[in-house]
Amino acid sequence: MRSSATQARDRPDPGGIPIRTILLGVAGVMLVALGGTGAGAILKRDPLLADTSLSWIRYGHGHDLATAVLYIGLGMVIWSWIRLGRMVRNGHVGSAAVLTAIVAWTLPLLFAPPLFSKDIYSYLAQGQIALNGLDPYSVGPAVLQSPLSDNVSWVWQNTPAPYGPLFLMLAEGVVWSTGASVIGGVVVMRFVLACGLFLLCWALPGLTRHLGGRPATALWVAAANPLMLVHLIGGAHNDLLMVGLLAAGVLLVLDRRHVLGLAVVTLAFAVKATAAVALPFLILVWARRLHGSRTAQLGKAIAGGVAVFVAVFAATTLVSGLDLGWIPALSSSSTIVNWLSLPSAVGDFAHTVVDSFVRVEPGWFMTIARGLGSLLLVYIAWRQWWAAQDGGPDAVRRAAITMLAVALLSPATLPWYFSWPLVMAAAFHWSGTALKAGAFFSVWMLLVTYPNGDTALYSWGYLACTALVSALACASLTRPDPLKLSSRYT
Repeated sequence: MRSSATQARDRPDPGGIPIRTILLGVAGVMLVALGGTGAGAILKRDPLLADTSLSWIRYGHGHDLATAVLYIGLGMVIWSWIRLGRMVRNGHVGSAAVLTAIVAWTLPLLFAPPLFSKDIYSYLAQGQIALNGLDPYSVGPAVLQSPLSDNVSWVWQNTPAPYGPLFLMLAEGVVWSTGASVIGGVVVMRFVLACGLFLLCWALPGLTRHLGGRPATALWVAAANPLMLVHLIGGAHNDLLMVGLLAAGVLLVLDRRHVLGLAVVTLAFAVKATAAVALPFLILVWARRLHGSRTAQLGKAIAGGVAVFVAVFAATTLVSGLDLGWIPALSSSSTIVNWLSLPSAVGDFAHTVVDSFVRVEPGWFMTIARGLGSLLLVYIAWRQWWAAQDGGPDAVRRAAITMLAVALLSPATLPWYFSWPLVMAAAFHWSGTALKAGAFFSVWMLLVTYPNGDTALYSWGYLACTALVSALACASLTRPDPLKLSSRYT
């Protein structure tokens, strides 16, 4: 049994806000931002540092120092998140403390260089393409020959935009408002995407009323999570805006504002297509609240849902002046090959085994494995939808399971894709074991990408270290000093 002194040390500072823990996280994100100026997904030529006495931090030992500073900061962020989670789990702090931490930890990241990804440069280049009167669904950033396109990863230089018309309008507005400035565009785009974090923080407490969780736990699991903040704010991914709209839409549907909720989820789809996964499950929630036979309920809800979707999406598309070219462009992500995608992992492994005996091309293995993975995904989605016929919270739970299947079985998977099911599941009740598993995988997914955006998934020594760090974070969620390094628990 823990002593009263130990329990006291875990309690927050007066006022219900754990000041020291939050400040530890603030110091961490500031170090992450500082180290990111040399080790992040930096510009090819940064007008703020080029030809100055500080340019050395991007090369040689300066780059090594910046990398060390970034990882020290990242460790502090993880440490503060785990400490906060322990307080939440023990009931020592509530939603106000977690919301304070989210705000404090987000602000420095809004002004940091891009971290762990160069996707923000693609977003801005696609916005500039639209601003210049070209079709971003037909051409890639390479047509611009501008500072924005110069910083786009070579992988995506000739790739049309795979994002919905709402997001392309927002990107175009950001480029217009900043005069096509790269640095200004990064900062303003982050503020636009942070609207998704605001919506998420607004929706999660309400979702817990319907789904059985605790508001503070839901906010800690999803919104304060370093995977969310460092990757989706620091990395500036439009997934943040999508999941924010998605969470808000789900809450509205559960609150019986079905038409408005489905409209908001359609807007999430108009940002990124993944949000469409939730729509069939929300139709079931609506159906169960209608009068008539089961067939009549489904018929009315499906007709109403389709009408809302078509009206909202058509209006968004017409206002944007774009077409449906982004739908075929979704396949462009298949150029990414890593083993976070289970079908890609199976295809790559099968090719490696066979190629050790007979020289063969890898394309067939990847195509077959991904095709089978897509069939499995369709089967899982159908089974989950069919099992969710009673609607209500169970439909949302099964939507979260389907989102997880999408992240695992898509042809291409990136670490921040796991924010999709995390957000959908955050408002449910989390057991101690589930919280520890969530902490382990959140930290691990955070670390498996290098700060410059390159993948670390094939650096086995590095991955072993990330697994150890994740295991330590997992253990620390329930034990303040699992390594027994100090006589004082902090």
